[in-house]
Amino acid sequence: MLYQLLSNCLAIGLCTLISLTFASPLSYAKPSLSEYNFFKEPIAKHIPNENVLPYSIPTPLFSDYSYKARFIVLPDNKKANYIDENNIEFPIGTTIIKTFYYPQDFRYPENNWTIIETRLLINTLEGWIGYPYIWNAEQTDAYLEIAGGRKDVSWINSKGRSHSINYKIPNFNMCKDCHVKNNIVQPIGPKPRNLNTVNTYDNISQNQLEKMIAYNIIENVPDLDSIITTAKWDDDNFSLNDRAMAYLDINCAHCHNHQGPASTSGLFLDYHETDRKKLGIYKSPIAAGRGSGGLLFNIVPGEPDESIFIFRMESTDPGILMPESGRQIVHQEGVELIKEWIKSIKN
Repeated sequence: MLYQLLSNCLAIGLCTLISLTFASPLSYAKPSLSEYNFFKEPIAKHIPNENVLPYSIPTPLFSDYSYKARFIVLPDNKKANYIDENNIEFPIGTTIIKTFYYPQDFRYPENNWTIIETRLLINTLEGWIGYPYIWNAEQTDAYLEIAGGRKDVSWINSKGRSHSINYKIPNFNMCKDCHVKNNIVQPIGPKPRNLNTVNTYDNISQNQLEKMIAYNIIENVPDLDSIITTAKWDDDNFSLNDRAMAYLDINCAHCHNHQGPASTSGLFLDYHETDRKKLGIYKSPIAAGRGSGGLLFNIVPGEPDESIFIFRMESTDPGILMPESGRQIVHQEGVELIKEWIKSIKN
């Protein structure tokens, strides 16, 4: 009896210690988006409160033509630390906010939004954890839905053509599909080279890193001229190669890097990659299966239609398409960019 009592006490104590040491991931999340107090009422307008800083990136991930609004919130009296052009160390308590929405008519993107979801990436004691919030039909608030969901979405594109999809909202665990590097969940978008660009704040244009310095939320930033700027994928002021690499970097390199989930493929698509074989030029796939489409190489210089890259980018088959997550339809403009890039590659 005494032995059993001691065993029970030990078990209870151990469970208590574990529960105190390792909080449930959901304990860091609030049931509704409005409870975080990120935005002024009505929160659907996404007018940030004073401690919430909007940001943008020059080449965003393609997500079925959705628009995105991005924000960063740091805890009071804490600063992010500049590491290098690819990395910022954010303090515990930082929240990165990304809202996905569709204007009713892309020719008038400021009017008649339908907000679909808001994703929060929160830096907790257990590391970065992602939380999906789905907006209600009234567009008054968004609510935590760990199972994700689906919503029918319709819009008119910039050429006046109507489109509709059954939009997929990822579940709680799917953030890891893109945000894992070296087996650790990490932010993707707010890199210094993405933030060394101009954004508009209250109708005033300012470099985003300068704004963060002015907000006193980042330190150890070198001279901005020493930090490269990621190319804008659809801006002809940048070279074709830089635009293509920017597109591949944001859409593919979260997996296809030396520390990513696709590291064993030998296909690395980081912005700075220059090794032709690692970029896929005359490189046969290791284990593409149906994903090769019967083609021999990821990239055949000058021949986009003979390149596995294009076959997979043009597919909507879940077993073939690339990227594997984040899209259901083909990004026609992105495909055309990569086709032009492949045409420009010399043997």
